[in-house]
Amino acid sequence: MKEEKIIVPANGYLMLFVFLALFFGSIAAMIGLRNPAFIPGIIIALVIAFGFLMVNPNNSRVLLLFGKYVGTIKQNGFYWVNPFYTKKKVSLRASNFDSERLKVNDKLGNPIMISTILVWKVSNTYKAAFDVDNYEHFVRVQTDAAVRKLASMYPYDNFADEGHDEDITLRSSVNEVSEALEKELEERLAIAGIEVLEARIGYLAYAQEIASAMLKRQQATAIIAARHKIVEGAVSMVEMALDELNKKELLVLDEERKAAMVSNLLVILCGDKEAAPVVNAGTLNQ
Repeated sequence: MKEEKIIVPANGYLMLFVFLALFFGSIAAMIGLRNPAFIPGIIIALVIAFGFLMVNPNNSRVLLLFGKYVGTIKQNGFYWVNPFYTKKKVSLRASNFDSERLKVNDKLGNPIMISTILVWKVSNTYKAAFDVDNYEHFVRVQTDAAVRKLASMYPYDNFADEGHDEDITLRSSVNEVSEALEKELEERLAIAGIEVLEARIGYLAYAQEIASAMLKRQQATAIIAARHKIVEGAVSMVEMALDELNKKELLVLDEERKAAMVSNLLVILCGDKEAAPVVNAGTLNQ
């Protein structure tokens, strides 16, 4: 037997009636007739009592007979089985697992702190009970291994200025990373009969030793990008101003005056502080 076998045992209420009738009937007969021949009936009734079991919703019982797998009861209710069966409880409820924060290196070698939140449940009771030693511990260990592998496959963030422009990153590609994590966990946990319902990155950050440096780098990258946008817009506005002046013939500017105007406009538009205006009543040389 290598696969899960679902069985439906005898009705527990019917066997409860048999037990009560045999047990109390044997006692009454033994007392009334003063005959010890009814003692075996009491013993048989006590043996029958060991066969009663109750299966709650989203729970199961794995049955063994002297080391041999008999089957699994998944339907909730009150049942009676062979009293010599060994009954092992396996929960079918969804479980939530929040892994510890692991320190690993991403694809670029940067140390990061990462953890995952996993929602799982047992789908195959035979594999969960017999193919692994402890399926709950197996889930924890394999989840940590999958997170370590996932972190090494993708960079934390894009570094286009250094020639590392990735389509998928741990920080921005949440859906893609989650799908890859779920697929990796499904492959690892299939041996234990575990179904992965959901897997998401719960915590993600640079390790403490480089967090400050990476924050400064991100700030510098943002400042450079903003400055680039400001300069690009300023040049466009200066070009537009000169074209409008030429079209309307308001001023006749030589190259020296044009250079001075361009310089002043760029200082005003690109500066991070307000410019102080200077009124020039003469020529540029006075």
